[in-house]
Amino acid sequence: MSPATSPPVLPMMASLGEMPSGAGWSYELKWDGIRVIAEVDDGVCRLWSRNSRDVSAGYPELIGLADAPGLRLPAVLDGEIVTLDENGAPSFGLLQRRMHVRDPRQLRHLITQVPVSVRLFDVLRFDGKWLLEATYDDRRGLLDSLDIGDPFWETPPAFDDGGAALDVAMSTGLEGVVAKRRKSRYLSGRRSSDWIKIKPVLTRDVILCGWHPGEGNREGKIGSFYCGAYSEPGGDLVLIGKVGSGLDFATLDMFSAELAGLEIGAPPFDPSTIPTHDRRIAHWLDPVLVAEVTYSGWAADSRLRHPVWRGLRLDINADAVLVDR
Repeated sequence: MSPATSPPVLPMMASLGEMPSGAGWSYELKWDGIRVIAEVDDGVCRLWSRNSRDVSAGYPELIGLADAPGLRLPAVLDGEIVTLDENGAPSFGLLQRRMHVRDPRQLRHLITQVPVSVRLFDVLRFDGKWLLEATYDDRRGLLDSLDIGDPFWETPPAFDDGGAALDVAMSTGLEGVVAKRRKSRYLSGRRSSDWIKIKPVLTRDVILCGWHPGEGNREGKIGSFYCGAYSEPGGDLVLIGKVGSGLDFATLDMFSAELAGLEIGAPPFDPSTIPTHDRRIAHWLDPVLVAEVTYSGWAADSRLRHPVWRGLRLDINADAVLVDR
């Protein structure tokens, strides 16, 4: 395959939305990784990122797709590079250690320390024939029939039931699911409602451990709250994230006077879990107030992912709030 300066096709993108109904949809798991278009021909596999960069040199263990026995060339596939944490869930934080490394000596070490694999979910060209006008069902059926099994390559399952797919996503720490219209074509480079990404909305209680000063239009007010929970009944209070989204000015004004009476001189959790600069400018609170937040899951650093404020829970005692993942 001769050198190329641009990918053969741009990835189709999903629109954020709600779970569709009816039989005209298939549901796939949403992976927290790097989207790639895999172009394979003449024994060479080239990986193109979503922003049209050739990232093949950063993932040498993945070029073995070029030798997959069931793949008829030229071929183009769509997928996601992922790395898994110790619990088997995709971790974008870990993957970042690989994203910008190209030096072969560094990569030899990272291949064992931060292994990657690819989740394939579409086939766009096969045996030299473009399939962009084929239906999702036809493309997916072809992909499922291919004998390209390898430790570094996997075709995850598709589901007929969106609820079941979302349950699997939530139980395995994934971002959510993507609903794909069965009759849809592949719309290169476009974001379409034929593909809908659905993210689970989880709720939980958190203990307000302190607050970080705001900036911009929140200058002089609360910017975000430090959220904590107990590791176990009677255990240590640990930091599980910060929440600023969802806080309106009325809520912030209401808190100002009440929180002043709860201020203490040091973090109520292990101070080494936050940067020194943040410790200096934060206001710490006696951990007695409980609030409810929504979130989309847990990040690799054991912090809440995308927390959003919902409100105070004056009916819940702080000592009952456990990490309880």
